[in-house]
Amino acid sequence: MGERHPTLDREHEHTGHTRLLKFHAPEIVFGIDSMVEAAHAALRLGALRPMLVTDPGLIEAGWADEMVHHLAEQGVTAELWHDLTPNPKDHEIAAGYQRYAERGCDVLVAVGGGSVIDAAKGVAILAANGGDILDYEGVDKAQVPIPPLVVVPSTSGTGADVSQFCIVTDTTRNTKITILGRALVPDVTVIDPRLLTTMPEWLNAATGLDALTHGVEAYVSLGHNQLTDHHALRAVQMVTDNLVHTIETPAAMAPRVQMAQAALEAGLAFTNAILGAAHAMSHQVGGLLDLPHGVINGVLLPHVVRFNAEADPRPYAEIARYLGVAEPGQPAAESALALADRVDRLARAVGVPRGLAQLGVREQDVPRLAKNALQDACMSTNPRPADEAEIDALFRAAL
Repeated sequence: MGERHPTLDREHEHTGHTRLLKFHAPEIVFGIDSMVEAAHAALRLGALRPMLVTDPGLIEAGWADEMVHHLAEQGVTAELWHDLTPNPKDHEIAAGYQRYAERGCDVLVAVGGGSVIDAAKGVAILAANGGDILDYEGVDKAQVPIPPLVVVPSTSGTGADVSQFCIVTDTTRNTKITILGRALVPDVTVIDPRLLTTMPEWLNAATGLDALTHGVEAYVSLGHNQLTDHHALRAVQMVTDNLVHTIETPAAMAPRVQMAQAALEAGLAFTNAILGAAHAMSHQVGGLLDLPHGVINGVLLPHVVRFNAEADPRPYAEIARYLGVAEPGQPAAESALALADRVDRLARAVGVPRGLAQLGVREQDVPRLAKNALQDACMSTNPRPADEAEIDALFRAAL
């Protein structure tokens, strides 16, 4: 397994004084058959007319019905809203808020993946602050606290259930906007690994690679600290060890529990440390082509690791040694490249295409993608500064 505690060495970077640490997290309930706890939490938070946000896939799998039943057992009738698509759109969130207001809803309960949870966060922002969801792009623009929010994630990767992020597709500009603020961290997240067993294989692969990217980017982020480092490393290890197993044996619970924990720990790491260039770039491609976010990350991450490691390979070398893909004495630059190769192999093993061109990105799209990526909030914590020409070249390398 290589070095167990590279994080201890990293604190020497901050010589002379300890940085102020903050670590934001919701109340977390974790375990098989824990979904019922979401109903108890909603009631405790004052739910009289909760709005249950979910999607057609979750309804088909039976999870939405189970949540409605748990709420009904508490004497509460849920208002069901599921008119949303993957990568939730600005107009869908406006429609969701309209339903929330018309029916006099109070607590929001989200059962689903990142798109469902982001949509619920979007509705919550509008419920408290009004206006248009696109007005809240950036950091801490939503000033009024949101209504109570309880989430039950159905995928193992996005981290939306613990994060202060809300990602929305701006359908006019065909790009994704990042809304960031501590107010967006859910009150309670209930992680029941049973829900992961009904994910389609492509979504399992995509969200798993998203969790991997969260772990790697949080670990090397300029905003990292010793609390986030620990979660980031464990997440990278658990995804690397378990993702392929969950695809080969979808019903086996042990690897599902590990992936659920990996997604949780990666989420706790990135919501506090923020991310980097892979996410800044991925958001643009996802906005342009409405593709699964984690698949795009799987294509981009090895390229971003190699690019950032040119400036400073050490944090990547630490991850490589932790995973056992590099020897303790190996030069840092070599170890960082070994990590990029390991990520690449994992992405291939779960069916991610080799390049962005296979996903539909064209050469003429690159200048716009590069320009928009530089504006993304995730770029501010990327360990290596980059200009438009460098991001353009990175996109071209990933084609």
